[in-house]
Amino acid sequence: SRLDPDPEFIGFINNVTYPAGREAILACSVRNLGKNKVGWLRASDQTVLALQGRVVTHNARISVMHQDMHTWKLKISKLRESDRGCYMCQINTSPMKKQVGCIDVQVPPDIINEESSADLAVQEGEDATLTCKATGNPQPRVTWRREDGEMILIRKPGSRELMKVESYNGSSLRLLRLERRQMGAYLCIASNDVPPAVSKRVSLSVHHHHHHH
Repeated sequence: SRLDPDPEFIGFINNVTYPAGREAILACSVRNLGKNKVGWLRASDQTVLALQGRVVTHNARISVMHQDMHTWKLKISKLRESDRGCYMCQINTSPMKKQVGCIDVQVPPDIINEESSADLAVQEGEDATLTCKATGNPQPRVTWRREDGEMILIRKPGSRELMKVESYNGSSLRLLRLERRQMGAYLCIASNDVPPAVSKRVSLSVHHHHHHH
């Protein structure tokens, strides 16, 4: 009968953040559902993932749980980076009602070898740039250190002298007019609070420049 109250959402869907490989759960609560149905969709492309207690997508990592009468849970197991995004809980009333919850997937750092420096050899007095490109979510910080624990020597901008730093932050370490004492193995370390941090070793050799008089 028309006296049945309309379905409505109870509260909101909480946004969640989980590391890749774990499982994520979004919970949607509805009261007075009556003969209406609850569906879960991917918000970006409106793909229907589940209807009531039934999964309709061909993704074995997705399941739905109906709990305590009112709550419909969408569960995604073995999270991948591609699962990042927003999901819509929809009641098929007319007009339809919807709520959205988002999943962020944390990914540990990874150093892209093809876009990072290989070992290099330069002449004394030449410049060298050591670069280290890292991916991950959140975007990793890149720090350079010397493998032997000694200080890194860097030229002060516009100055002749080398200054000593314990570490250097940034994906590119630029070394101008190299001196022999700057040679050695450098480590780039990428970290973003999602374990594990990773590192790559770049060895820099500086050769004597032969002067012809």
